Amino acid sequence: MWKLTCTLLVLLITALAVAPAQQTAMGAGSRGLVDQEHTKWIDQVMRSMASVKPGMTRKDLFRVFSKEGGLSTRTRKRYVYKHCPYIKVDVEFSPVDDLAEGQDAMTENSEDRIVKISQPFLEYSIAD
Repeated sequence: MWKLTCTLLVLLITALAVAPAQQTAMGAGSRGLVDQEHTKWIDQVMRSMASVKPGMTRKDLFRVFSKEGGLSTRTRKRYVYKHCPYIKVDVEFSPVDDLAEGQDAMTENSEDRIVKISQPFLEYSIAD
């Protein structure tokens, strides 16, 4: 079911990106064709993702996103939106200085701080 939802989301986002040009060409009468339920869901998704900001911790990030496969480091990683694996962000972290005993400097820490988070983008899943 989530694959169907994500596929529809990709199609909806594409349609929304083209909509301003179509609206100019076709007039305002075509606005009734927009699926209000999907539009409402996209709004919810955008608000949820926007709640994650630089200065927050990696632990805060996990309320909205989960890990993506592929190559990464402690300071740079790609994450996927929990409700659709095709919606992603790239995140840069500043590692916390205090390492727990026996912890490697490359090991992620839930208290690492977000320095930068990209705009959300669409991409098929990466599997390791």
